[in-house]
Amino acid sequence: MDINQIQEKLNSLSGWQAKYREIMLLGKQLPSLPEPLKTSEALVKGCESNVWLHIDLDESQQRLVLIADSDTRIVKGLLAIILACYNHTLPNKAKDIDAYQLFEEMGLIKHLSPSRGNGVKAIVERIQQQVNMLQ
Repeated sequence: MDINQIQEKLNSLSGWQAKYREIMLLGKQLPSLPEPLKTSEALVKGCESNVWLHIDLDESQQRLVLIADSDTRIVKGLLAIILACYNHTLPNKAKDIDAYQLFEEMGLIKHLSPSRGNGVKAIVERIQQQVNMLQ
């Protein structure tokens, strides 16, 4: 599911419980990282939950390939949304994406605890930092 489909689906749902269920379903669709990829280098600082993030560049298409995992179900769902924002984009286009702002537009940030909201921000910042290093 791409980010536009996710945004349409979440915006069509009324109430936080329905959105929460959809986020949880998105998290179930996100493949788990193999244990060897859950390294301290991949751990995102600033998240209350453990979040592991890897960003690579597809050499043939020069597009971003992101994989991530978390030890909590809700964060895994939030990761699915974040990855949908950035996966398969060109690095110079990814710099213009503000997934945190998108979360606000979808009405998600106001329902997250402050620590979860800070975690989303930390993940987005880590992606932006790594994208800048790829260029």
